[in-house]
Amino acid sequence: MSQKLLLGAKEIEIILHRLTCQLIENHDDFKNTVLVGIQPRGIFVANRIAKLLEDAYAIPNVSVGQLDITFYRDDFRRGQKPLEANKTNINFIVEDKQVVFIDDVLYTGRSIRAALTAIQSFGRPSNIELLTLIDRRFSRHLPIQPNYRGRQVDAINQEKVKVYWKENEGEDAIYLINE
Repeated sequence: MSQKLLLGAKEIEIILHRLTCQLIENHDDFKNTVLVGIQPRGIFVANRIAKLLEDAYAIPNVSVGQLDITFYRDDFRRGQKPLEANKTNINFIVEDKQVVFIDDVLYTGRSIRAALTAIQSFGRPSNIELLTLIDRRFSRHLPIQPNYRGRQVDAINQEKVKVYWKENEGEDAIYLINE
């Protein structure tokens, strides 16, 4: 197994600032917009963007939630071991809101398809957008594309893109891992 560093902490910080600015351009004061991090790893991106909105761009009270898609996945019963659910925490109304799904890596598109189904349990949004830190563009199984993309990575199927967060793995870094 080999791994190659794609992005370090400084590059990730720059990308997060750029993505945050793109969101501000389209959503202004976020009064009618909510951010939803897709469990498990999208919540790190969502929390970082929410913190940037508040601290660096003085946009307070942005609604941020966490959406678990485990039981909405099409591969839910296909694995050898049962999948473990994560926590959903959406303590706001999504009815007629603009929802921005946030995830770390867009790969096949199946997680986003599951998120589209799962969010309907909380109401009917007026619009749904997708922000992803890494877009693996040549591996899509479904016709799903991000509205906001941090970096495009061309990786073959045997390769994995792994995002490490300081809060979880002790460093901010993105690696291309060849197994």
